[in-house]
Amino acid sequence: MRYPEVIHHGATATVTGSCHQLYIDSSHSVLIDCGVFQESVINADPRIEFPLLGIKALILTHVHADHAGRIPELLAAGFSGPILCSEASARLLPLMLEDALRLQPGINPRQLERYLATLQQRTIGLPFGAWFPLMQSPELICRVRLQRAGHILGSAYVEFDVQYPLEGRDKRVVFSGDLGASETPILPTPKSPERADVLVLESTYGDRIHQERSTRQERLEEAIDKALADNGTVLIPAFSIGRTQELLYELEDILHRKALLNSSLPTAPDDLSDDSTPTFTDWPRLPIILDSPLASRVTQVYLDFADVWDHEARERLSQGRKLLGFDQLITIDSHARHQQTVNYLASTARPAIVIAGHGMCAGGRIVNYLKAMLHDKRHNVIFVGYQAKGTPGAAIQARGPKGGYVELDREHYEIKAQVSTIGGYSAHADQKGLVEFVAGMGVWPEEIRLVHGEVQAKKALGQVLERKYFLSARKLRLIIPGS
Repeated sequence: MRYPEVIHHGATATVTGSCHQLYIDSSHSVLIDCGVFQESVINADPRIEFPLLGIKALILTHVHADHAGRIPELLAAGFSGPILCSEASARLLPLMLEDALRLQPGINPRQLERYLATLQQRTIGLPFGAWFPLMQSPELICRVRLQRAGHILGSAYVEFDVQYPLEGRDKRVVFSGDLGASETPILPTPKSPERADVLVLESTYGDRIHQERSTRQERLEEAIDKALADNGTVLIPAFSIGRTQELLYELEDILHRKALLNSSLPTAPDDLSDDSTPTFTDWPRLPIILDSPLASRVTQVYLDFADVWDHEARERLSQGRKLLGFDQLITIDSHARHQQTVNYLASTARPAIVIAGHGMCAGGRIVNYLKAMLHDKRHNVIFVGYQAKGTPGAAIQARGPKGGYVELDREHYEIKAQVSTIGGYSAHADQKGLVEFVAGMGVWPEEIRLVHGEVQAKKALGQVLERKYFLSARKLRLIIPGS
């Protein structure tokens, strides 16, 4: 076998379950990500079924569950190496895994505390842009560098510089992780690496171009105005890391503009039981409810790392604006208060905006809101993210406009609430962005492996890349695992 060599343990025929192994030689390798599956294989066995012998480290691109969710199983299987990630990811990882582990049966608080302590001992936060040595001997040198990927806070693409001194050759292997889209608020747009010999590239949206992103806030405002005209609650399923913070950022800007237009209107009450019911035009009295303890904690980490935000966001902060913690934001922590809020909004249909996880409605607090409100036509569900096949979110998105049903916790719930989708909120680069990531390199890859995408998306992206290479008179070895 000619090294380095890449083996894929996930994200080959799906958009989740990312897990890849880079063999440096026959006895040394590193793991890049170790994520769970979230779509039609949502009940797949999470156990680690590949041998761990020789794996020197786990390199984490970011902390979304489909890239990091199987770390507990990896440690249980006997992995004893370090977990390397960005400094922000090192802060976020314990929060994400603690939230997931609390839901697992048989784990008591003492076990959880011991596990989190072990996790923090193993995790090493690396600064962006600096090389970190992994292995060094007369026969082999390997170092790793993280670069900003712009997907969520702390997300990185990973560069490996592998040298074989006795053979007089070297290779640069790059794993994209999840690349962020352009014009995404809060975080800077990712820049292409200088070079790559082998590129493992995500392809989530490899077959499409995103809806215009510059007008998405305007479309969000219009959709909420239309939903609130029904005098009900607006439910927005959103993942706790990334999407929630972007929504808060844009809702703050809408409120900021409306306050400037009419500064005489009062602000929203702190107590949801206030008997006064605003009309749908009373944005300055509209409660915006963040019902996710994890999202609240993640939002604080975003604020702690405000120095890595993009120029626009930092400029707004300098003006004294509360971008992710404005006055009308109500955070729900305890389960008792969560249930009280669900019951209150379901019974009164008071206009409000609720942001709650899970983003694909496959668990989390959004499920209780859906169970209580989907049957009522006054309420609205607004999707702002990708709904993977086989998830409840995809079922609601497809069947809702037709008056169908969705299965939640093995029970059928009729959908009479209005359902809509706003494009332009994907945190992933589209086909154009993915191709530009490759074309922006000084030295284009000789080999590209397309992962983290459905077969159709990978094939469409592959065709565009092959055409790009052909027109540039470059040679490309295109590999599409799982197709």
